[in-house]
Amino acid sequence: MRWAIVTDSSCDLLPSPNNQGEVRCGSVPFVIRVGERDFVDDEALDLPEMVDAMEQEAHASHTSCPSPEAWLKQFEQADCIVAITISSQLSGSMNSARVARDMAKQADPNKKIAVVDSRSTGPELVLCVQEILRLIREGKAFQDVVSYAESFFRKAQIAFALCSFDNLIKNGRLGKVAGFLAKKLKLWGIGIGSEEGEIEVVGKVRGQKKALARLLADMHERGFQGGKAAISHCLNPSFAMELKERIVETWPGTAVEVMSTRGLCGYYAERGGVIVSFVG
Repeated sequence: MRWAIVTDSSCDLLPSPNNQGEVRCGSVPFVIRVGERDFVDDEALDLPEMVDAMEQEAHASHTSCPSPEAWLKQFEQADCIVAITISSQLSGSMNSARVARDMAKQADPNKKIAVVDSRSTGPELVLCVQEILRLIREGKAFQDVVSYAESFFRKAQIAFALCSFDNLIKNGRLGKVAGFLAKKLKLWGIGIGSEEGEIEVVGKVRGQKKALARLLADMHERGFQGGKAAISHCLNPSFAMELKERIVETWPGTAVEVMSTRGLCGYYAERGGVIVSFVG
């Protein structure tokens, strides 16, 4: 029986179709439209080039979610498939995956396909994929794996720190004067993912050190006592590594993984932004 774990490219884990034995880890890409250029969020994406293009473009950039056909191509390559999408509150990716599921099962009713709404993005999906791999290797049944994935996203949490507001300004969500002052004062926006899968900005702080302290305080406030964490950064490895060190100092024994964002999370986080997900 062939297994596949398929995510959209909101998951900051590059696809690895050939190195997981009986489990295929696949990905379907978003497309980021910057001016007249399309950046496909796959393994070949040059993140610095995309971020540079966004910063040089005067107008708002946009994203397009994966098509049902892109999901279907992945679903055709396995017998048991767990598909995980970015929060359905942020994108239509989940609807595309559901359409593809119905198409795949119509062609082969024996396929087992579950589409899971992460209610999140980025590093939180990475943590879940790793847990699903563990369960499959332990020989767990398909429905047990799916139930675990759904419960994982109910208990995992996510927070982010942003130091660039260009996209918010270009999309009209932040005034140019306010954006100029935020940049001049070196303000960071601190946010969290809600239980419904929406983004909530919970405060602003001045400078990277205060941003780091606020992320750690948020982890405390939301009851983290150690376990697992994953950190994604958009071209800011020093901040990510410092956050990792502080997490391990505060909660010894916590396993922390650091990675670069892929294109979609880089689009939202912008240059310097950091996203952290954690689960006890």
